[in-house]
Amino acid sequence: MKNHDIRFLEMRHLRGPNIWTYRPVIEALVDIGTLEDFPSNTLPGFVERLTSLLPSLVEHRCSYGERGGFLRRLAEGTWAAHILEHVTLELQNLAGMPGGFGKARETSQRGVYKVVVRAWHDEVTRSCLQAGRELLLAAIHDTPFDVGATVTRLADLAERKLLGPSTGCIVEAATAKDRRIPAIRLLADGNLVQLGYGAASRRIWTAETDRTSAIAEGISRDKDLTKTLISSCGVPVPAGRLVDSAEDAWVAAEDIGLPVVVKPSDGNHARGVFTNLVARNEIEAAYLAAVEEGSGVIVERYVRGSEHRLLIIGGKLVAAARGETARVVGDGQSTINQLIDLQINSDPRRGAAEEFPLDVIDLADNPVARLEVTRQGFTPDSVPPAGREVLIVRSGNHTDDVTDAVHPETAAIASLAARIVGLDIAGVDLVCEDIAQPLDGQRGAIVEVNAGPGLLMHLKPETGQPRPVGRAIVDQLFPDGADGRIPVIGISGSFGKTTVAQLVARFISLSGKCTGLACSAGLFVDRRCIEKGDSANWRAAQRVLMNRSVEAAVLENGSTTILAEGLAYDRCQIGVVTNVEPAAHFGPYDIQTPEQVFTVLRTQVDLVLPKGSAVLNAGFPMLVEMAGLCDGKVVFFAADADLPLLAAHRASGQTVVFVRDAQVIVAIGDEETPIVGLLDVPLTQGGQIAWQVDNVLAATGTAWALGLAPEVIRTGLETFTAA
Repeated sequence: MKNHDIRFLEMRHLRGPNIWTYRPVIEALVDIGTLEDFPSNTLPGFVERLTSLLPSLVEHRCSYGERGGFLRRLAEGTWAAHILEHVTLELQNLAGMPGGFGKARETSQRGVYKVVVRAWHDEVTRSCLQAGRELLLAAIHDTPFDVGATVTRLADLAERKLLGPSTGCIVEAATAKDRRIPAIRLLADGNLVQLGYGAASRRIWTAETDRTSAIAEGISRDKDLTKTLISSCGVPVPAGRLVDSAEDAWVAAEDIGLPVVVKPSDGNHARGVFTNLVARNEIEAAYLAAVEEGSGVIVERYVRGSEHRLLIIGGKLVAAARGETARVVGDGQSTINQLIDLQINSDPRRGAAEEFPLDVIDLADNPVARLEVTRQGFTPDSVPPAGREVLIVRSGNHTDDVTDAVHPETAAIASLAARIVGLDIAGVDLVCEDIAQPLDGQRGAIVEVNAGPGLLMHLKPETGQPRPVGRAIVDQLFPDGADGRIPVIGISGSFGKTTVAQLVARFISLSGKCTGLACSAGLFVDRRCIEKGDSANWRAAQRVLMNRSVEAAVLENGSTTILAEGLAYDRCQIGVVTNVEPAAHFGPYDIQTPEQVFTVLRTQVDLVLPKGSAVLNAGFPMLVEMAGLCDGKVVFFAADADLPLLAAHRASGQTVVFVRDAQVIVAIGDEETPIVGLLDVPLTQGGQIAWQVDNVLAATGTAWALGLAPEVIRTGLETFTAA
């Protein structure tokens, strides 16, 4: 048994829809070697060891569709590749990537399988597969394996590589079933994301959008300027001014009236903000600490009450949270540092990473908390008497949702402040004693207006209900149900794809739209060649979809692209399959049967939007069978006008394209529209080149499905010549 091994022969990142699923996956070619002769029920003690390492495998339903289904498969006997699939998925789940698609399928080579798992991130999922192999072999060989350390390592990697919680909640809201706005991550390890395609797209970067003004962001960073602007419009702010020294800070405090707040003029995340200061030594010490956090220091009136964060999106209050007060209670034995770790930092919601809603408190790195402790007569190493309460943070993380309690006048004032600064998304910080009452009666005030506010506090509040802040941002970017889509035309098949793609791009350009074309002849935008050579691939298609001048995208997708990379788009308006010759696809990627070819080419049809169309060659039974998989309409084309399928299809009110008397004709029911005579189409040499006639019909059907005028189609065909 010690000789058993599992080897990865190859790993492919299918970055878009593929033959397995609509989502990105890693497809691993796995050789299980001698384990092909040893299913799980023949390995003594293996099942018990595996389930003791990963007890949560009991939640995997597998083919039985019930809790414990996978354990049942283990007991009955299943193969190592299938087990690797489930172990990898569970490691991803434990590392913070729940759910996901998985498959394990035999190849034509004995003992070699394709193991497919949902890829939240290429590097992360590859690491999970490698860790899954190591865990599986440890269970087989009865050797130690540290699951906890492995999950921690994978979770740390995921935290570094996956979208942060603020960006993630926006993307999740955009791609939800009721919106289906496509998303493209523009930085592999960053939070810059494009929502939508081409000219209809928008961009986000955490809680900032392409509508977030650079001027507004600059204003928000300058706290004194922000106060000046919003107070001039009647927004209540605490009196205060910039100071240039510790002595000047004390002078300002005397002028304003004690107590005061000392804070950086351009800081963020409440770093260096000292509140409720009354003594000169405190104010001067606070100045020295605050000046390290920014380029200047402000002294302003201390406003009594709790700090609140109001999230304003598109001029409307979407969420509000109240800040916490952190305290410890002495036990007569522990130092304040120890009490903080025992009573505050032990909270599982606290952590240094962005995914944690609460921050870890460390007096060594927090001069504000350190001063608070000093003001009460303690040091970090002091042991307070049993029962003595020590304030650590006067106003820290915003933990309690108070959205429903915000007084309408206060919400309106916060919205006004955001508009004055010019922010489309703003975190407005205000201090008051009762958020349910107007600010005026309690001398409440707005103290800051922040760009790029964190959203986690509203997604995971300590008390109260989470707020759909991601959805609010999406609705602002894409109002009235807009989906961020441009017409995307995907073209697949065995032959003729490039010509059809060029024809369709020609038609759309003639209609006046800036058209992106990625095909075997190159990459083109608005008929200008951007890149020569074969561009019928994922990378080139992504470049088209990322180009914000492109109003329509025509993308050629051969079977190799689908099998090796996945498609670059989630859905398309038009999906074309020109023809099919199964033998032309045999060989690479273990494709050996017509049924497998069907699975590859149907991917293009599967992606057609409900309001879109599949354009299919009626002369091929395999393609006729694909018609039933289309969520939208179907346009059939064939040179033979008498093909029974065409007659039945047009009789049902559907569109067909055919040739009669050397004329290209589009027909729907009893209505026929002549498009062009083949004698006037140079590409077909007067109709003599049969396969070019098919290409013309496919392109014509596509243009018709796009709603292009017959005159545009005719002009395009009469003036197009093959390169």
